[in-house]
Amino acid sequence: MLGIILGLIVLMALAYIGWSILWVAPIAAGVVAIFGGLDLLDAYKNTYMEGFVSFAKAWFPVFMLGAIFGKLMELTGMARSVAIALTKIIGTKRAILGVLVSAAVLTYGGVSLFVVVFAVYPLALTLFKEANISRKLMPGTVALGAFTFTMTALPGTPQIQNLIPMEYFHTSTTAAPVMGIIATIVMAGGGYLYLRWREKVMRNQGEVYTEPEEKVDFNHIDTPHFILSILPLLTVLVTLNIIKWDIVVALLSGILLIMVLNVNIYKQFIEAINTGALGSVTAIINTSAAVGFGTVVKVVPGFDRLTELLLGIKGNPLISEAVAVNILAGATGSASGGMGIALEALGSKYYEIALESGIAPEAFHRIASLASGGLDTLPHNGAVLTLLTITGMSHRDSYKDIFVVSLVLPIVSVIIAIIFASLGIY
Repeated sequence: MLGIILGLIVLMALAYIGWSILWVAPIAAGVVAIFGGLDLLDAYKNTYMEGFVSFAKAWFPVFMLGAIFGKLMELTGMARSVAIALTKIIGTKRAILGVLVSAAVLTYGGVSLFVVVFAVYPLALTLFKEANISRKLMPGTVALGAFTFTMTALPGTPQIQNLIPMEYFHTSTTAAPVMGIIATIVMAGGGYLYLRWREKVMRNQGEVYTEPEEKVDFNHIDTPHFILSILPLLTVLVTLNIIKWDIVVALLSGILLIMVLNVNIYKQFIEAINTGALGSVTAIINTSAAVGFGTVVKVVPGFDRLTELLLGIKGNPLISEAVAVNILAGATGSASGGMGIALEALGSKYYEIALESGIAPEAFHRIASLASGGLDTLPHNGAVLTLLTITGMSHRDSYKDIFVVSLVLPIVSVIIAIIFASLGIY
């Protein structure tokens, strides 16, 4: 147990100060192995790497195709076209809602979080300027649309945080739809009301829109018609959730449709595909590294004691699952990484509990997904750092709002979802 605790502390501390999880995870796993009485070299070359390779084998196609899909949506201007059309419908007076909905639609359609930030930012600048809203609220608004309910709660979302639990609980992307919709209402509704309140407070304090130091002008970029632009997003959702195609085939269908609809710029496809594929390698390796750590934890003697402690948390077993996933997501600064560690170590146990207790495996799926989107957005989270960099804001300027909408509210939504699950409402 001491080794597991020390390993988690090492993992959290080094990840927090910015060291790559790629080599931090093996170091932390080494600490666990030494205290657990394992041979250090064998623990790394066999146990750790088996977990690493197993996750990469199962999920690399999804990471790669998802990244390529997002890059092609960005290259063709389709992502921007969808965002522009939605904000025109909503109106410039509702700037926060416009940016929020644009980010949410793109994320729910399968576009990666990082691509969404690039696609929505220029539009957010225009809307916030017209509405005279401080740019400090921009990161929180984008985070609410991209990092929360569309990532973990909305039934059918093709984001990886909703796909990983399927393997462990033998469920589908639409698992526990009622719990997911309720969590969505808590996060989306609560987050929007909070941001509107913050807008009023800041306006009363004289904080309004200011021009960024670097001028951003994307008006020269041609964008396809909205109907054509939203078709690839709908294709992924429909083929995945209604036709029930595998996520790999669903993403491929979206990619092929993008290419057919934009055949006039086919010469630029190779570069975008290359960029997306290369970017996905970093993402899958980082998550696999975290999962490898979980594999080592699972084989040391102290893991049985850890399991007893977690499962000994009084009340619904969904509580212990939520605690485990949230803590590990915070430790790694990654929703998928933290969930990967927790489910790699405890997923089979929670599935057994689901079958024995009568609690639907779908409820465990949804709680794992929701919990991964809580403490993951601590200050060292990669998506948070990217969001602040792109928007030109600092942690001091905007992290408080990110903290409320993408950390506090998701945790509240998990609690409410568990209450509904305890009543048999999934």
